[in-house]
Amino acid sequence: MNEKLTMAQALNRALRDAMAADGTVSVFGEDVGRLGGVFRITDGLTAEFGEARCFDTPLAEAGIVGVAVGMAMNGMRPVVEMQFDAFAYPAFEQITSHVAKMRNRTRGQVALPMVIRVPYAGGIGGVEHHSDSSEAYFAHTPGLHVLTPSDPADAYGLLRAAIASDDPVVFLEPKKLYFGADEVDLDLPVAPIGRAVVRRPGTDATLIAYGPSVPVALDAAAAASAEGRSLQVVDVRSLQPFDDETVCRAVRSTGRAVVVAEAPGFVSVASEIAARVTERCWDALVAPVRRVTGLDIPYPPPKLEHLHLPDVDRVLDAVDDLRWETV
Repeated sequence: MNEKLTMAQALNRALRDAMAADGTVSVFGEDVGRLGGVFRITDGLTAEFGEARCFDTPLAEAGIVGVAVGMAMNGMRPVVEMQFDAFAYPAFEQITSHVAKMRNRTRGQVALPMVIRVPYAGGIGGVEHHSDSSEAYFAHTPGLHVLTPSDPADAYGLLRAAIASDDPVVFLEPKKLYFGADEVDLDLPVAPIGRAVVRRPGTDATLIAYGPSVPVALDAAAAASAEGRSLQVVDVRSLQPFDDETVCRAVRSTGRAVVVAEAPGFVSVASEIAARVTERCWDALVAPVRRVTGLDIPYPPPKLEHLHLPDVDRVLDAVDDLRWETV
């Protein structure tokens, strides 16, 4: 069954379908009940499922995650919302010390099937605390799965998979993509965690991106095509676990790679991807792997964020530097 949905609507539908299918799934966070969330991702869930399963909490992120830990330890599947990316930092101790470690701490006896939804990244004219790319903090922590969709179909499928997972998932939602619409086949099998996908085929170079940077990579590939250059685009989707197989197969097919991500480049997920590709594809590469990232600065004011975020021109400049003269 195909429906045209925005990413926000697809996420809402995923929560609704998961709650209807499983009575242990509950949703809570700041303003998620009566208001339906800042971005309306939880709109209508309280009316449909009642205040016992979709409810507002105090402004206390550590408490929100702590409550979810207790619920998950006792057979529930909580889904909590951090209102904005940097608002998750007060809960960081709970996430890294307890959410991530509980299964290992109990030698596999206690799993934590819970999802921490985080609207993240920039491009909406927000300021600091409202536009952070915080993926490296979570992906660096063993014990967490870290996912980020790039379109409505993936948003629906990946969130359903995250809720069904017996391991804790940090689910990063690109805010600037919330209101872009596309066709979603709700009958397709739920997308597996840990698999990347090729969004666009190409033969000359591979662009590796995730979340909010995937549309930038696709736009760059379209622009390059108009100039006669064929760029492949890989959407990582799952930052942890990471799909080395799909990414490396794609890079080996072209021999050139550029990683595109919004977060500052120093000690970043983009750095890790570039290192993994270099280690595994060294014999196939004809040029060093390039990165196009946000600048190594605090998130800038809204009027300057276009200078901070990767754009088509910066991606194409990096592609131009991939030693084409060796061909």
